[in-house]
Amino acid sequence: MAHNHSHDHDHDHSHAPKNFDRAFAIGIALNVGFVVVEVIFGLFSNSLALLADAGHNLSDVLSLLFAWGASILVRKLPTQRHTYGLRRTSILAALINALVLLVAVGAIAWEAILRFGHPEAVASDTVIWVASVGIVINGFTAWLFMSGQKQDMNIRGAYLHMMADAAISLGVLLAAIAIKFTDWLWLDSVVSLIVAVIIGIGTWSLLRESLNLALDAVPANIHPAKVEAYLAGLPGIEAVHDLHIWAMSTTEIALTVHLIKPDAVIDDLLLVQINNELRELFGIQHTTVQFERGNTSHPCKQAPAEVV
Repeated sequence: MAHNHSHDHDHDHSHAPKNFDRAFAIGIALNVGFVVVEVIFGLFSNSLALLADAGHNLSDVLSLLFAWGASILVRKLPTQRHTYGLRRTSILAALINALVLLVAVGAIAWEAILRFGHPEAVASDTVIWVASVGIVINGFTAWLFMSGQKQDMNIRGAYLHMMADAAISLGVLLAAIAIKFTDWLWLDSVVSLIVAVIIGIGTWSLLRESLNLALDAVPANIHPAKVEAYLAGLPGIEAVHDLHIWAMSTTEIALTVHLIKPDAVIDDLLLVQINNELRELFGIQHTTVQFERGNTSHPCKQAPAEVV
């Protein structure tokens, strides 16, 4: 049977990711300055802890640079070779940032465990002062990204990095104050392990979600069954098949679908309705719809529906 195909592509860019260039620039500048301060005071006070934390903060600067680069590449226009542009770099940046965070958490936990057996004296006054500065700088930098961390996974990666650093600095501050008055050196390790667990829990969800998006899984905030039910309930639509939903970036979702429409009439008003309602109801910005008369002999095979 002959097919009647109608493709509609929605290229509305009103949902373009928010520009965080200024936040990245400020955050990177502040953290580079803080790394320099930590190195100077670490050398001055002969504090290995401060020098180690300076190295950790330097890795966070690199993570911010990577996330910033991805946020810029996302805004590049499509080309004949990269027909979706470079949107997926934001997913890769989020995935790499999650992996870096987990490595950092592992390093913190390992160092804390080693120190249980060999507690090290802490230059309390110096550590308290530097940790206080770290809380302010990292907390402020995290605040710069707070407004976008729920909508953009790449921004969430940067936000989590800064929140993790602020939490680490807070833990170091509390431990240093307690050690100053009690000489309980093991408190440093206990606080470090608590901070590592808290950061690890927050980072795990970022890793899982970014890995799923990198594998073209349906984004977590989209329920495929509800989308399919909506499409099947459209006027004149008899069946739905070859429904695919995936993330083009950390802020944009794409959909392709075949709709069985026995009357074979190309309905432009229906296409407009589908695009608008998919955007408004489900947050799907880029839609491709194909109308067919009814040959479903070769649809994409799918496993039984997963229980979410």
